[in-house]
Amino acid sequence: MTTGRSTEPGARYPLLASTRFVRFWLADSVSMFGTYITAQALQLLAVLTLGASTFELGALRAAQWAPYLLFGLLVGVLVDRYRRKPILVGADIIRAGLLTLIPLAVVAQVLSMPMLIVLVSVFGAVSLAYDAAHQSFLPNLVPPQLLTQANARLEQSSSVAQIGGQGVAGILIKLVGPPAAVLVDAVSYLISGLVLATLPVTERTSPPGRSTRSTRNLRAELREGLRWVYRHPALGPLALSSHAWFFFTSMVSTIYPYFVVRHLGFDAAAHGLTLAAGGIGAVAGSSIAVRAGRRFGVGPAIIACRWLAPAGYALIPLAHSGTGGFTILCVAQFAFWLSVGIDSPVEMGYRQSITPDRLLGRMNATMRSMNRGAIVIGAPLGGALAGLLGLHPALWAATGGLILAALTLNASPFRHARLDGGW
Repeated sequence: MTTGRSTEPGARYPLLASTRFVRFWLADSVSMFGTYITAQALQLLAVLTLGASTFELGALRAAQWAPYLLFGLLVGVLVDRYRRKPILVGADIIRAGLLTLIPLAVVAQVLSMPMLIVLVSVFGAVSLAYDAAHQSFLPNLVPPQLLTQANARLEQSSSVAQIGGQGVAGILIKLVGPPAAVLVDAVSYLISGLVLATLPVTERTSPPGRSTRSTRNLRAELREGLRWVYRHPALGPLALSSHAWFFFTSMVSTIYPYFVVRHLGFDAAAHGLTLAAGGIGAVAGSSIAVRAGRRFGVGPAIIACRWLAPAGYALIPLAHSGTGGFTILCVAQFAFWLSVGIDSPVEMGYRQSITPDRLLGRMNATMRSMNRGAIVIGAPLGGALAGLLGLHPALWAATGGLILAALTLNASPFRHARLDGGW
């Protein structure tokens, strides 16, 4: 006897019924856990081991994202020409090797800020290829109506990794030092690459033959991708607002570890715990992202998050040393990452759903390269402003910029953006 509503697990949780998505989700989760450890370890390695200034911290952060600005559009074209799975696997293996070089250089007593910046920039170049392929690969694993849910699940695992990774990172760095902590991420990339290598998938876009690739017009393909992103009535304003968002948040994230560790006097463990509080916010946000997008619409949901981000970051310059200041920092990170947890899967589901498969690589690479390009400029600028004007004025300037970005998006046609079939 059957009823009108299926009680099978596959009906209630359709994503879990897809073994391909589950394996992809597993690989991504393992990789993200290690990434959050390294993100903190590299900054504290620069501050505590190499004695980096705020400007050098900005240069280090910019180095990771400079390849996105320099080569992002070109990589988007290439990703649309070739299969994406081999790119993902190769990038994971190469990144594992690059990260292993950092602790080896520390042991050999040859690591310096210039060498660290070079290694991080090469790492960023490989990550550029991975990210463009990663964001374009998911539509091959799940149907369009499940894209937003799939992105929400990926965002949730990223958020859980942020909680565990950031919390573990602070303790791990305190116990064994930043160099050894970087090895954890190297192992995570290796595991991710091995899992992806065994993932069975038939990609929608078959790579063209050698003769076809050679006769394609690279410039025309670049223009086509740019036109799709920036001339789209809703995607265009979203892209510009996102570039501004990354610019100003990179200023804050550059100053933050110096502000917490040097200015307020908290140790690496406390610094990690404040970031872990942000992870809790991201988990909470990603848990309600689909419902928020469905209930309020893509435009209103994302715009609300763009207002919540500066509200959270405005608390950081109000913090002081002691328990009260630590609590303020945790609340600030929670509020900011709550906005990211809601915003990210809704935005990604919208972008993937409205973009044709043949343009996915270029759309994702354009958005991501320009966003990361904003970090290349914003991160060192934030460090320079902190050195010239002081930590508090620089933090307030960045928060004001986020408010301006939210106001601009709120006044654009994007506020009417809706997604009918991607929930």
